[in-house]
Amino acid sequence: MGETDLLARRFEEQRPRLRSVAQRMLGSGAEADDAVQDTWLRLSRADVDVIENLPGWLTTTVGRVCLDRLRSSAARHEQPADVTGDEPATTGPGADDPEQAALLSESVGQALHVVLRTLAPTERLVFVLHDMFAVSFEEIAAVVDRSPAAVRQIASRARRRVQSRSAGPETDPARQRRIVEAFLAASRDGRFEDLLTLLDPHVVMRADAVAARLGSSAAAVHGSSVVADFFSGRAQGALPAFIDAAPGAVVVVDGRTRIAISFTVTDRIIGIEVVADPDQLRTLDVVVG
Repeated sequence: MGETDLLARRFEEQRPRLRSVAQRMLGSGAEADDAVQDTWLRLSRADVDVIENLPGWLTTTVGRVCLDRLRSSAARHEQPADVTGDEPATTGPGADDPEQAALLSESVGQALHVVLRTLAPTERLVFVLHDMFAVSFEEIAAVVDRSPAAVRQIASRARRRVQSRSAGPETDPARQRRIVEAFLAASRDGRFEDLLTLLDPHVVMRADAVAARLGSSAAAVHGSSVVADFFSGRAQGALPAFIDAAPGAVVVVDGRTRIAISFTVTDRIIGIEVVADPDQLRTLDVVVG
C-alpha cells in the first residue's frame, strides 16, 4: 500500500469524528461534508512527517475550516443551507423519516444547534472543540490566534450562554453535575468498573506540569481504562465545584484551592483537566459546593 493510500485510510478512520465536529459547527450536513473534504485537501498538501498527532491535527484543522466558513457566512448574513431562521430543520412533513431521525441523533440535536447559532463564530468553535470534543485550550489557541488563558475565558462565557438557553442532555448542568459526583464517589470507593461506565472510551485527561508531578501522571492520558485506573481509590479530599462554569472538583488545603479538576461531559465524561499551578489556579472562577 502506497503512502497516499495509507494516509487516505487513516483519514477515513477519522471521517465520522470530523463530520461530527463540522455538523455541530455548521448545522448543515452538506456544509459539513464540504468542510471535511476541504480538510482532506489540506492534509494532502501538508508535510505529514511533521504531524505528531494526526487525529488532533485533523480536528483542529476542520475546526479552522468551519470557523472560516462561519465568518464568511456571517459577513454575507447567510444561514446554513438546511437550517432556515429559528425553525428546526425536521419540523413539518417527513419529520418522522428514519433518515432524518438518524441525522438528528448523529448531530448535537436541533434544539442545541439553535442555541449554538446564537454564539459568535469563535465562541462556537471554542465551545464545540473543548466542551464536546475535549480539545485542549492550547490547541484551540493556535486555531483562533489567542492565548490559552483568553480561550479559557471564551469557553467559560460560551458555556454559560449555552447552559442558560438549553436543557438538552448534553448541556444540562444538573445532569453533568450528577455524573461528576458519581465519578468522584466511585473514585473514592475504588470502584473501577463504575468509573469505566462513566468515562467515554476515548476520554482524555490532561494535567499541567505541577499536577503531573503531584500525581505521578503524564501530562496527557488517553483511554477509559488508563484514566479509571489512575482515579481508582483517589479523590478522597476532592470537593464538588464548578470550574469556569463547568462541573468539577477541587482539593482545598488550609483554606486554599490546591488542585482544580474540570470535566467535559456529554453522555459520559470525555475530558478531564487537572490544574495545580498556582498562577493558573488564580485565573479560574471556582465555586465550591
